[in-house]
Parts: sequence; C-alpha cells; structure tokens
Amino acid sequence: MSINLDEYKEYLQEAAPEVRDTFESTFHEASRVMSPAGLRDYLEGAKGLCNLGRGKDVVISYLEEMPMVVKECGEDVIQEIVAAAMKLSSMTSGEVISLMFASLPTAARRLGDPELLRGYLGLLHQLSAKASRGLRPMLQHIDELLSKLTLSGLKRWALYGAEAYRKDLNNLVNYFNLDTQDSLAMLQKERRGTLFVDTQRKLNFYLRALWGRDFFVRPAAADHEGFKPYIEHHVLHLPDAVDPIGEISGLELYRAIAAHLAAHVCYTTSRISAEGLSPAQMFFIGLVEDARVEYHAIQAFPGLRNLWKALMSIEYDGRAEHPTVPVLEHFAHMLLDPAVKSDDEALNALAEKFHTNIEENKDNNSFSWHIGLELFNLFAERKDVPSLRILEQIRIPYRDDNRFVWEFEELNWEEGVEYIPASQRQVRKTVSVMDMVNELDCELAGDDAQEIWRLETPFWLDQEGCTINELEGKEPISDPFHYQEWDYQVQLNRPDWVTLYEHRPKKGDPEEIENILLEYKPIAFRIKQIIDMLQPEGVQRIRNMEDGDEIDINAAIDAMIAIRMGEQPNPRITMRNVIQTRDLAVVVLLDLSESTNETMEGSDKTVLQLTREACALVATAINGIGDPFAIHGFASDGRHDVQYMRFKDFNQHFNDEVKSRLAGMQGGLSTRMGAAMRHAGQHLLRQQQRKKLLLLVTDGEPADIDERDPQHLRHDTKKAVEELYSKGVMSYCLTLDPNADNYVKRIFGSNNYTIVDHVDRLPEKLPMLFASLTK
Repeated sequence: MSINLDEYKEYLQEAAPEVRDTFESTFHEASRVMSPAGLRDYLEGAKGLCNLGRGKDVVISYLEEMPMVVKECGEDVIQEIVAAAMKLSSMTSGEVISLMFASLPTAARRLGDPELLRGYLGLLHQLSAKASRGLRPMLQHIDELLSKLTLSGLKRWALYGAEAYRKDLNNLVNYFNLDTQDSLAMLQKERRGTLFVDTQRKLNFYLRALWGRDFFVRPAAADHEGFKPYIEHHVLHLPDAVDPIGEISGLELYRAIAAHLAAHVCYTTSRISAEGLSPAQMFFIGLVEDARVEYHAIQAFPGLRNLWKALMSIEYDGRAEHPTVPVLEHFAHMLLDPAVKSDDEALNALAEKFHTNIEENKDNNSFSWHIGLELFNLFAERKDVPSLRILEQIRIPYRDDNRFVWEFEELNWEEGVEYIPASQRQVRKTVSVMDMVNELDCELAGDDAQEIWRLETPFWLDQEGCTINELEGKEPISDPFHYQEWDYQVQLNRPDWVTLYEHRPKKGDPEEIENILLEYKPIAFRIKQIIDMLQPEGVQRIRNMEDGDEIDINAAIDAMIAIRMGEQPNPRITMRNVIQTRDLAVVVLLDLSESTNETMEGSDKTVLQLTREACALVATAINGIGDPFAIHGFASDGRHDVQYMRFKDFNQHFNDEVKSRLAGMQGGLSTRMGAAMRHAGQHLLRQQQRKKLLLLVTDGEPADIDERDPQHLRHDTKKAVEELYSKGVMSYCLTLDPNADNYVKRIFGSNNYTIVDHVDRLPEKLPMLFASLTK
C-alpha cells in the first residue's frame, strides 16, 4: 500500500504552517510502530482534524501523541480516537481536545488494553455532555487519577462529581481539580489495592519462569458484580485491579489467577463438547476440570499447591445464599489437597476416586467430564442443585469462568496449542546395522512413517558403489528448533512461533574456492598484513600508570628532577606488563534468499557469487588470526520452515570439506532474519570466549511469504538484536541494499551497519570490516 507522503505534508502545512516543524519527526516515529494501513489512517486522521478548524494545537498534539498510543494499544484504535475527537468538537473547545490527545499516552499505558481505552474515550464523551466544565481540570490531573484508579473507579469518581455538582459550576470545577475534600474522599474510596498495570511485568516474568514461554496477558474491567477472569483467543484476561484477601496480598492473588489461567492454556489439548449438557452440568464438570489442570501444574511446580491452597482456606463472613455453595467450595479444596476430608462419605469417595485415577488421566479431560457428571448426579438425587446464578457465586477468587474449556463450534487449533496423539507421533532412533538388516520393513518409508531408523555409519551398497542414502534417501534435517517472534502490534512475543531446521549444505568443487583465492591475490596480500597487525603481541609494557606493578625508572628520574626544580612532579611513575590475547568468537551469517541469484548491475557475477568470494577471503583472514569462527547461512519458506545451513563450525578447520560446502552454496526462498539470528546467537553463546560477534551479510530487508506487514519482521529483527545484545552478543550488518537507509539503522543502531554501494567490492570490504570491528 503506497502513501503519497508529499501530498499529505503539503496539505497539513497549508492548513497549519506550524506543523512543518513536527511533521518529519512524528512521521518517522509513527512509521516505526505502524503498518502502511495504520499510517494511512494516521495521516487521514490528521487531515480530518485540520478540517475541524479548531486550531493548530489539536493537529500538532494528535501527530505527536498518536505513535505512543499505537505502541501501547495497537493501530486499530486510531480511527476511533479521531471519531471521539470529532464528537468532542461539537461540545467543547479545541484546547480540551488537545488535552484529550495529550492524556491518551498515559491512558494507554495505564489501561494497557484497546477495549479499556475505548471505555476511556466513552467516559470523556459522557462527561462532555454532563459536566463539560470539569473535563479540562480532570484531563490536567489524569496522570494522578489513573495511577490510583482503574477505569471503573475513574468512571464512578467522575460521574459522582458530575451528578453532585451539576448545578454548582464553581464547585464542579474544584471537584475535578482535586481541590475539595469531597473529591479526595471519593478518590480514596474508589482506590483499589493492587492495579494490574503495576504488576503486569512481574506476572509476565512469573509465568515465563514457570512454563518457559510467553503468555498474552491483558486487563479487563472488573466493574460488575460476579466478574471472573477469562481466556479468549488464548489471551489471559485478568481484573484491572484486585484487593488483598486477608493476609494474601494483591500480587499473590494475581499470581494465583495467572497461574490457573496459564495451566488451562498449557494442559488443555482439546475442548469438551457442550452438546446435550445443561448449564449446571457444565458448571460441575468445569469444577473438576479446574482441579485436573491444577494437578498437572502442581506436578511440575509443587509450590503452586500452597499458593492455591491459601486462597481455598479463606473463611468468609456471612452465610452463603444456598447451602450447596460452601459444600462445593470445600469439595474443590478436597480435589486440590488429598489431606482435606468431608463429613459427607459420598463426597469423600468421589474425591478419593479422583486422586486415585488422576495421574493416568491428567491429560484426559473426558475424565473431568465423567467425575463432574457423577458429582452433579449426587447433588441432583438430593435435590440440592441450585440455580446457575447461585452456582456462579462460588467463592474461589482465583478461578476463571471456564469459557475456554467448552467447545460450542469447531476450534481452530492452529491459533494455539498443537497436540498430536501419542499414536501419531513419529519416533526417531539410532540402531545398529544388524537391527536395520533384520527388522527393516521398508527402507524407503515416507515422512509419515511412525518410526524413522538411522545408522551411526553409512550403509554401503557394493554393487552401486555408494550408500543407500545417496542412492535413494533424502537430505537429512535436524529436529525442529522453535523460536519466539516479537509482535510490535501488541508489544509481546509470540511464543514458539517460528520453526527452524538445520539442513546439511550441498557440496561443490573445493577448487572453486582455491581459484577465488588466486583471483584475489592482491587482496589476499593485504589480508596477510591485516593478520600480522591483529595477531596478539604477547607481553606488552604499559607505562605512565599510577598503580602499576613496578617502578618505571625513567619516569621516576623525571619526577625527581621536577621536585628538585620546584615543579609539580608527575605521579604516574609505575608501569605494568600486560599479556595481549584475543578473546573473540565470530559467526558470519549469510542471507541466502532468492534475491542473491540476481546478477548485479555492471557485473557478470551474482550476489551469491560475490558472497561466496567474500566468505572465502574473510575465512582466510580469521583463520590466520586464530579466532574461532563459524560460517552459517539461512533462508525461509514461511514461519514453519526456516532453513539454516552450517558451512563451517567453530571446531572445524578451514579445509577442503568446508571449502566444498562453500562452493556448493545456493540461494532461494525468503529472509526471516530474526529467527536465524536467534539461532546463530545460540551457537555463539555456547563458546567460552568473552567477546561474541554476529556478522550478518544480507542484500535486503527481512521479509517472508506469510507476512504482509513489512514492519512486522523489521521489528522482530530489531528485537532479536536487542535480545542478543542483552546476552553479550554484538550484531553487525553488512548490507548490499542501496536503499537500506530506510530501515537498517532502526534495526541495528546507528553504528552497527555498513552499506556497500558497489557490490563488486564486497570481497574486499568484508575482511577489512572484520579487522576494524575486532582490532
């Protein structure tokens, strides 16, 4: 989707000349967080606000603040925000609309969810009709209000002031300006114990520490009685604020809720059909299903039992509306803790049946279906099954509404947990030659075979003079590696989103690499000079130090002369002997996408040929210096098939085996850069060297066939660079794309890339670049 930027720029500057000073910087920031469709909405919104005729401040405030709002809540809210501003324009002044835009980044950051931000816009519209004079002072204090109140609390606080002072305009302004005792008292009343926005980061770390993966966690407005957490589209929706319960803090309650929801996501392999079940029966089955996933979680993380048990053991004041409610609460406690018993023998027997059989059925939710129906029938025979409204009042504060458990329509499991039954899982194992000969059913089995056997040594066929794998087999690939991918729209990682396979590179003629070294003999001579310059110098004496290891006689004599002459002596009269060693590991990562097969303008060579030549020369340079290094390459065919080739590993010499792999290098497919960099980083992190360098050679920006948003893979690559840097791996990009200025600086940083304008100079540039980076 192309955008005529000059057209918008000219229009905005004509309507509001002051926009000229802010447009360039704000559009640059917006392009980092918005897709082309989002940028179009953003610019169209600015154009529409110009037509409002409410002054330049409205447009400037909109342009400056919207990128930060989109970063927090996504670009789908742009049109709704513009529509909200249009509505306000008929009720209030342009200054208030500017204040509304200025408040949006804080609201987006504190509320953290697009739906809650829409609720905030609705509140502003409601107040503009009820108490328009209070809108300006409230927006001026929005930071303080949202730091103490949830959206629900803010609504109650604001609507109370609007109703209480609707005929007293002076006190109305004072109320919203937090200048009255009434306002402060109401603020204190609506203030909740622990806000979700203050704990979200901690909860993300908590769940990642337990399950080793990321979850999408979002706040939900808990402004109605009976609200329960829920899971929708694999997003965990927690209340926007919670109060402590007894001695259990709000943070502990949030942890209990999050762990329970995450257990549902991790241990639900299929949903339970709701066909033919009444709502009451579904409630009883859901009670047992909660216990099943909690048992599964406790087996992996025993400490969770104490967390949930503390909330189960709370004694509530007052009587329940129906006598069955406390009985069910106690039965849920019995399912959680086998030591807890009941005075009801039938319930004891049912709990005992659960604990006896749960280990072999912990992955089977039909077990919950059977136990749940037995529980329902037990209470139905006693005529003790209350209405659904009463059942949903059960006082277990950390459990959800179980909508995730039930299947009312066909479920697309591609969006979430993938489950393969044990009978369909493929087994790979290494066997001996005799086992292979005696037991082999079909040596040419397909990819859908239940068992794949492999030998530690080649299986030679004497008549054909080659191995059976060379004659009939396929190129072997590794087990899959799964990597997360950053979603800039929601500012979270998509867990296990990309699947990467390591492929064995095809071999060519090693003589081709020798011919390259002969062709570039003058450059090879310069490389030898680089080697001599960068090789460790052994022991080096460092003079002019204050705290060295020994006295520098010449410096001490100079100091004594200065003292005799009445001058201030130089105190740096010691020196130190330092052993100079190189402590560096390098991975040269090559982009092997389809575009590398294109012939360069003004040259008879393809990008792939020039890349091969550059690799041969840089390998010669690094090999001469003595640094451990690896040469890897990658291409991709969608997120499910990132292909990774290892031409040379750290423990290999630069010999004919490696040269033949470099000679056989081929280009094809696409460029999913972030996953390949994360995998290369894993190889680097296994090296013991203190300094680690990932040198990426590419001819274009990140792109893949299954991703239409060009910003998505750019942001993911940028995130991969940041992740590697946090682990001690420096990433540097050598790009052959002459238009790379548009994106490479934002991905790798201002000092971590080089653009090669003349691609035919790549063989010369790459060794020199390595020397400058590692000297």
